[in-house]
Amino acid sequence: MSSIQHEGYRPLTEAEIASLKERANSADDWSQVWVKEGFVPRHILNTHFSGWVRLGLFEQTFDLPGGISKHSGLYYTYLHNVEVGDNCCIEHVNNYIAGYSIGEGTFISNVDTILVDGETTFGNGVEVSVLNETGGREVLAYDRLSAHEAYLMAMYRHRPELITRLRDLITRYIDTQRSRHGRIGAYCHITDVGNITNVKIGDYARIIGTRRLYNGSINSVEAAPVYVGYSVICTDFIISSGSRVESGTALSRCFVGQACTLAHGYSASDSLFFSNCHGENGEACAIFAGPFTVTHHKSTLLIASQFSFMNAGSGSNQSNHMYKLGPIHQGIMERGAKTSSDSYILWPARIGAFSLVMGRHTTHPDLSNLPFSYVIESCDTTCIIPGVNLKSVGTIRDAQKWPRRDARRDPDRLDQINYNLLSPYTIQKMINGQQILQDLRRVAGLTSEVYTYQSARIRSSSLRKGIHYYELAIHKFLGNSLIKRLEGVACTSIEAVRTALQPRVSIGLGDWVDLSGLIAPKAEIVRLLREVESGAITDIAQLAESFADLHRHYYEYEWTWAYEKIHTYYGLDLSQARAEQICELVERWRRAVVELDQEVYADAKKEFSLSMMTGFGADGDERQQAMDFEQVRGSFDSNPYVSSILQHIQEKSALGQELLDRLQPLC
Repeated sequence: MSSIQHEGYRPLTEAEIASLKERANSADDWSQVWVKEGFVPRHILNTHFSGWVRLGLFEQTFDLPGGISKHSGLYYTYLHNVEVGDNCCIEHVNNYIAGYSIGEGTFISNVDTILVDGETTFGNGVEVSVLNETGGREVLAYDRLSAHEAYLMAMYRHRPELITRLRDLITRYIDTQRSRHGRIGAYCHITDVGNITNVKIGDYARIIGTRRLYNGSINSVEAAPVYVGYSVICTDFIISSGSRVESGTALSRCFVGQACTLAHGYSASDSLFFSNCHGENGEACAIFAGPFTVTHHKSTLLIASQFSFMNAGSGSNQSNHMYKLGPIHQGIMERGAKTSSDSYILWPARIGAFSLVMGRHTTHPDLSNLPFSYVIESCDTTCIIPGVNLKSVGTIRDAQKWPRRDARRDPDRLDQINYNLLSPYTIQKMINGQQILQDLRRVAGLTSEVYTYQSARIRSSSLRKGIHYYELAIHKFLGNSLIKRLEGVACTSIEAVRTALQPRVSIGLGDWVDLSGLIAPKAEIVRLLREVESGAITDIAQLAESFADLHRHYYEYEWTWAYEKIHTYYGLDLSQARAEQICELVERWRRAVVELDQEVYADAKKEFSLSMMTGFGADGDERQQAMDFEQVRGSFDSNPYVSSILQHIQEKSALGQELLDRLQPLC
């Protein structure tokens, strides 16, 4: 027993022992039961003590649902090597509690067994075999795992020294958690629970009706409590702050990030869920679920794949097994990709960012350079409609809802999340995609009706529109960056404008990458990897701070990239640009923004067409159908998303005009 367990406690007096015995309490050795000064035995009944036991004061009551009050104390329980904080209530422990320190104000009622069995790391160090069930991409789960660190560990196997160093850094942390004694935090509520073995429980956690928890950590904090609910079974797990795991969920070898919800019988093994993921009813196996991965429906299987900002339609399914060498194939759906109901993908395949997958796909396409596309099945063939999701109201709605749905309340955030729809990461892919489509048209000829790319078909009209949609998005992003840079700049001379446009840092040039939520220049990530490999980064806190620093400086680095891209894409050197040329960029931006918004507006209007009213106005005529529809869905003009589109057009037009007015005297 450590000295900290002695501090503030004293042995029982003979009178106190006698009083405890009168209340049907017993002990293997009363000399090992120590208490705080001011201890009163009255609220201990039918309790047995073995090993060493340390007891706080029992002075307060718990107000429970239904208008019931219970006084803190020990009732019908068995404690072995346990420290109980002040004002806890522990009652009706069917077997025993062994090897725990219990924080103040905690309520424990009707549980079977809570124990630490030998030395444990409380789920820290569990190897999660993501993407490949047979191994090779294992991620070491631990309390402070971020999506970005896990991404490096899983996806950068081509840098074995990096993997070795990362595992060393994490192992050092894991060693600090190794213990034969567990902790249940302050102000926890644990009732109607089966067996809890080798589990560390943070402050304010609520564990209600849970069947079994084995080898894990519940990292609850006051600002973001964790809830573990009825019939849950978790083995080899970590649950981060603010998360809810309830309603018959079963987890095995899983990490659950901050503010996640897993419920309604969800089943997952060897999977990682990062911030704000939501899983219900379905099943996950060996998935890397980056921030905001959502699956709600039964018969939905996510397997051997990487996602982020993803929404899985009902009955979505993938396969990582071609019945040859086993379940070894993997897939990547880049940020924002979706699957429709009953979609199927045979891995390996890679789906571009913010794309929608419909139907069955078995030809293993790599569509990473065709983002914002529809990937559909037609006559057993994969067909692509490039860039069409740029004009979808659903895409805009998603971009608006993600920041609002960030449920993290813990000020110590593990994941650095960039919500931007357009970024150097997606725009570079559009530039690549535009070139791919232009090359297809040039090689196959302008008269071709169908073009082939990555074993998929693209109709001529879709290819032509795809080039145009990508062009609009490129104009919009580069113009956004330019206008933001000149915001508040006094345009007294063209030299002052050029100076304001000059990048302050050289970081940001070249390709960018998405580390599961964190968008950053690839060169900076490579630099960071070298620091890890060389030993310059000596602990995981440094690595986490490096990720946070990249996130903080995103817009500075973005402008460096955009400044150079304006040069290469438009052939315009901003260091020598005339005012008329800058005005031309602003006009091009304004036209692109308005045209895309008008396309989104037209797409939204389809949701209010007569065909969408089918099923409304039961037993009535068309007039009653329209009235019923409006009562339920509202009118088109009053819809908040429609209003936001119109407002966006007005605001951006005014913003562009304001800058043009400031630049006009220099033209």
